[in-house]
Amino acid sequence: MWQTLAQADALGRAVALLLLAMSVASWVVIVWKGWLLHRAARSLPLATAAFWQAADLEDAARRLVTFDPVGLIAPLVRAVQALQGAPAGTLATAGEPRLHLTRALRDALHGVLARLQFGQTLLASVGATAPFVGLLGTVWGVYHALAAIGLDERFRIEQVAAPVGEALVMTAAGLAVAIPAVLAYNVLGRRIAQIEADLEGFARDLRDLGEGRGGAESPAGSGA
Repeated sequence: MWQTLAQADALGRAVALLLLAMSVASWVVIVWKGWLLHRAARSLPLATAAFWQAADLEDAARRLVTFDPVGLIAPLVRAVQALQGAPAGTLATAGEPRLHLTRALRDALHGVLARLQFGQTLLASVGATAPFVGLLGTVWGVYHALAAIGLDERFRIEQVAAPVGEALVMTAAGLAVAIPAVLAYNVLGRRIAQIEADLEGFARDLRDLGEGRGGAESPAGSGA
């Protein structure tokens, strides 16, 4: 492979370097997200149990420092605490408390999900474009092979061996970059969807809890 790349021209080497960069980036995301989602799947049940065993939101926040190292439900709890601590007479406390609580939990949940979804766009892009980048190298190699045949009336196999070899390497490289990215995108996306469903369920429970606690837990002296 390295000998083939050494014989390639500037465009062929640029395609090879682009495929290498895409492969390195996708594998970094795969390893990092696999580690993150593994920790998230393990800590989420523990963090949820620790929350419901707490005496109040302050106690729950202290417990989550240990049981929620990934920071999945702690942002939701902090959002509720911040809403409850908002001073009266501001827009944060105007209107129905239930709507403010829903907005605070929604914004916090979107932030958590954005962190879990980070890198999925890269994997999807690599999986969709890497075969075409490899195809560009393939077409360029075939073009060189045909040009070598046309420039010399006496056809020799050596004339086309290197360009055709370059074309085949680019085709294989494009597939080798795309296939792991597509598989990882599907597998990681499924795990993210499972965690997202659990977080949405917890957010609904937390909203119901806030609505039912009464005046002491509301930002303006009414139910949060």
